[in-house]
Amino acid sequence: MHDGVSALMALQEQTMDLVILDLGLPRMDGIEVIRTARARAVDTPILVLSARERAADRALGPDVGADDYLGKPFDTNELLARTRALLRRSAGRTQPALQAGALRLDPAGMSVRWHGRDLDLTRREFALLWLLMEQRGRPIGRERIQQHLYGWDEDVASNAVDVHVHQLRRKLSAAVIRIIRGIGYALDEQAAQAAAAPPQAPQ
Repeated sequence: MHDGVSALMALQEQTMDLVILDLGLPRMDGIEVIRTARARAVDTPILVLSARERAADRALGPDVGADDYLGKPFDTNELLARTRALLRRSAGRTQPALQAGALRLDPAGMSVRWHGRDLDLTRREFALLWLLMEQRGRPIGRERIQQHLYGWDEDVASNAVDVHVHQLRRKLSAAVIRIIRGIGYALDEQAAQAAAAPPQAPQ
């Protein structure tokens, strides 16, 4: 990202393990990016980089929600050590499981159970289902889903989101994920409660 507005948008719409953020960004200062992201419940770990030397400036990052601060110039080995420490700390955070009827998604364990049975999902299918369950029935547009599943520089087929949704509906039940014409997709919690269990595979 080359400016604060784009950085904030990425924080809100992309799933990232860690963000390294420079405070001296155009259009929106890095401090404001962090403050706004935290106010919107974005909990992605943030490591701040800055040439600002005043103690007040160095303390401001953690005060608004940054997880660590590294002054410029810095040693590359120190940067790597800080990022590894933040990733270990983040991995230890507990994330509550999401439940909708017979559908249960465990973010910490990266697992999904449907009527008590484990579902085999791809990484993007899992991320898509997680997003749908977090929204609790609110419709999500195709563009937002695409931004959530893919990096900014990836070439994405025009029907990529539709393919992922189709695969999820096939593995669950078509009624569980509603297609809202002209808007996008939404998880139907009532359908998740009422949908029958998938047939058992032959032994």
